[in-house]
Amino acid sequence: MFKKVRRERLIGLFCLLLLAGSILPGQAQKDNRFEVSKNLDIFNALVKEVEMFYVDSVDVEKTVRRGINAMLSGLDPYTVYYPEQDMDELKIMTTGEYGGIGSYIRERKEGGVYIIEPFEGMPAALAGLKAGDRILAIDTVDTSNKTSSEVSELLKGVPNTKMVLKIQRPNEKKPREVELVRKQILVDQVTYYGVRGDGVGYIYLKGFTDKSAQEVKNALEDLKKNHQIKSLILDLRNNGGGLLESATQIVGMFVPKGKEVVSTKGKVSQWDRTYRTSNEPIDTIMPMAVLINGNSASAAEIVSGALQDMDRAVLVGQRSYGKGLVQSTRELPYEGRLKVTMSKYYIPSGRCIQQMDYSHRKADGSVAAIPDSLTSVFYTSKGRPVRDGGGVRPEFEIEEEEMPTIMYYLVTDFVLVDFVTDWAQKHKTIPSVEEFTVSDEDFETFKNYAKEKNFTYDRQSEKILKNLKEVAQLEGYTDRDSTIFTELEARLTPNLDRDFDLYKDQIKKLLASEIVKRYYFQKGELLESLKDDEVLDKAIEVLSNPELYSKTLSTPEEGETKPADEKADSSTKGGDIAYVFDQTVG
Repeated sequence: MFKKVRRERLIGLFCLLLLAGSILPGQAQKDNRFEVSKNLDIFNALVKEVEMFYVDSVDVEKTVRRGINAMLSGLDPYTVYYPEQDMDELKIMTTGEYGGIGSYIRERKEGGVYIIEPFEGMPAALAGLKAGDRILAIDTVDTSNKTSSEVSELLKGVPNTKMVLKIQRPNEKKPREVELVRKQILVDQVTYYGVRGDGVGYIYLKGFTDKSAQEVKNALEDLKKNHQIKSLILDLRNNGGGLLESATQIVGMFVPKGKEVVSTKGKVSQWDRTYRTSNEPIDTIMPMAVLINGNSASAAEIVSGALQDMDRAVLVGQRSYGKGLVQSTRELPYEGRLKVTMSKYYIPSGRCIQQMDYSHRKADGSVAAIPDSLTSVFYTSKGRPVRDGGGVRPEFEIEEEEMPTIMYYLVTDFVLVDFVTDWAQKHKTIPSVEEFTVSDEDFETFKNYAKEKNFTYDRQSEKILKNLKEVAQLEGYTDRDSTIFTELEARLTPNLDRDFDLYKDQIKKLLASEIVKRYYFQKGELLESLKDDEVLDKAIEVLSNPELYSKTLSTPEEGETKPADEKADSSTKGGDIAYVFDQTVG
């Protein structure tokens, strides 16, 4: 009986999701509703027939869920269904809060879930848990063969409830048992703020939740009152966005009250909205720079793009991600929710910076970016030219350092994490972040460690050469002379010593970042990344030059080319490398 009720619920939910896209005017609306009704009848009958007659037993919930996910993924990556059991994930996205121990965890390919990064001041760190600890059991539940998602669910819970973790620490023979008390975990969105250079305030914002605006306000007021800053840098690099209202509030701290920040337009005109600054600003005069890169998206692009359109700040870094879509949540039966793209947003100049055109897919289902040649020119409040499509482009572009393949695999293969775990066990303390450096001896030790662990990585050049050789053989070129491939294969033979030495500076920086994080948490990791940061240095240079700053934001003279229209100097490098891999909060 329960299975039948569950099946009917899921089918009904699928029907509701299909109906969610059926709001159209006039005859088109009637025709669309008929198509929805017809297809729901077909789907309803199909599920019943498969469940009844398929040769093997069918898990209706999983089958229908796959159908829902496939339907929504065919629209865009941002329209997502959250069933009741996944609502915590949606809450974390919007509030940055959850009940748990405060740590990132990761699952290894060979099995086991490990503590990767305890949060400063949270139960995991206070209880002495370290990166590299393997979670063997939670209370009486054996977690040896569970996934990171399953372990995450066990770690989360009602604040102030007790739990016992059984962990295995590297290089220790016996497991440990650690008692913790769950806490309401509030992830700070302002990771760090302080003073850089001569009176230049700096704020790093990692995301836009309902707490972000207040955190930025507190940081800004402290910098003005207690540090007497003369200018400000707002760092939005690697900021994936969040709440639109939060972005509007932050822009409102720097421009007059009542200014339009962003407007949204969708299928139903009655739902279109215009967002204006609603509070008195904190400072509308102080010179300001915003740092962005290819991972700055959504709300981060609203803030940077709006301040650019209002000629309130110079932008430094790389072109942003280009997400010009807005999602809202809709209630669904049985405590679920649908996060659905309902509109596009337009910043003050009137442009939409959406890069990918999901409404026109290729025959294979892939999506293409809008080419620069098809973008349009818009103008800032002072008449400076800016373009739509393809994200927000900074006035001062600094070419981002490319990430070698070896760097990605050093992180995802766990060889870096394991080495630093051993290193940290031998070094109880380290100097301050400003003074800490990775020695050449540590670098050589890490290189030897990677070789001992048989570290390998996927070399794209080898793959391409193999494919080329197969095509050449098929077309008969190797019959004439195959020595060229033999020579290339010899040159492209993996050589870990050579590759480590080739990327020594980048690997040392990655190693330093991982080490510092073990002692000074996320704040330390960020401070380490700001060393030799050419994007930050360029922003400080511009803010320290009133003439350059003023000229950049001034009305262009006839025939004058503004920095936003110039090609980036290919000789410059900078920006932090963003490493993205699977990790879960607990």
